Amino acid sequence: QVQLEESGGGLVQFGGSLRLSCAASRFVFSNYVMGWYRQAPGKQRELVADISSGGNTNFADSVKGRFTISKDNAKNTVYLQMNSLKPEDTAVYYCNARHGILRINYWGQGTQVTVSS
Repeated sequence: QVQLEESGGGLVQFGGSLRLSCAASRFVFSNYVMGWYRQAPGKQRELVADISSGGNTNFADSVKGRFTISKDNAKNTVYLQMNSLKPEDTAVYYCNARHGILRINYWGQGTQVTVSS
């Protein structure tokens, strides 16, 4: 079955950095839009960043200039580099794989990111 396994979450101080990784398996990774979403307590899940099969990236306004997204098709892995972290970045971060034409959506289990002030 399809797997998206996130890693790299944790506790970091204000202004610190973390890199999240999402290792994918059992689907054609390079054909999918890969994204990172987050959900804070009491809030809806929101898109943080995504990267298309062609490498085009898209970011939420709140993270532009601080986060970058990249992928390695050979390793079936997508990364989210998070710099200058703020307490409002605290959330569970989820990896997502989306195929628009096939209307397929896969989700990882999530990894907690906590930023202390």
